[in-house]
Amino acid sequence: MPHSTTPAIQDYLKGIYKLSVEDCLVTDEAGSVSTSAVATRLGVSAASATNMLKKLDAMGLVSYTRYRGVELSEAGRKIALEVLRHHRLLEAYLAEALGVPWERVHDEAEVLEHVLSEDLEERIAALLGDPTTDPHGHPIPTRDLEMPEVPARRLWEMDEGEKGEIGRVSDDATEVLLYLGAMGIRPGTEIEVVGRGPVSGPLFLKVSGGPGEVQALSKEVAESVWVA
Repeated sequence: MPHSTTPAIQDYLKGIYKLSVEDCLVTDEAGSVSTSAVATRLGVSAASATNMLKKLDAMGLVSYTRYRGVELSEAGRKIALEVLRHHRLLEAYLAEALGVPWERVHDEAEVLEHVLSEDLEERIAALLGDPTTDPHGHPIPTRDLEMPEVPARRLWEMDEGEKGEIGRVSDDATEVLLYLGAMGIRPGTEIEVVGRGPVSGPLFLKVSGGPGEVQALSKEVAESVWVA
């Protein structure tokens, strides 16, 4: 990890990457992300986000254009992927080696990702057998900072009667992870959409290995789950 990048800079680069590639919230064909989306992701004001994006642009880590948004440079992308590799290896280690519940590993990894040494990163990867995904199904970048393809279709987009397998779930909200976990909805779980409510839901699912009865998911929750 470049020593000149602070945890705040790393968080911005990681956030921009996730918004553009994993959440698919781009505003144009170039892959730009809006300043407001970045501000929401980082939990800061639009003015604070704008100031940081200008700084990152001056550092050559992003390309920022007022009213258009921001996209990562190649240098910024590499830093974002390195942070994500640290984060997701830590999540996997916390869950598999220490038994930390999946709804808690994200917040712990948010702190530790910035101080993880490259040596410890390699030791964790070796101990876990070079995992390819974290506990939430998100792909872990390779040592060469290549990112495997991520499931891009949201559960909310499935039609009644369709079957599928859960690919990944958002790790942004603890309460959502608790809710999904209680219903047995995790990466690898097979589901079937058996009904849809009008307009904004809910979505009714049969969950393989779940509690048994049909489960109802709001639009907000169903949009935080992707199918493989």
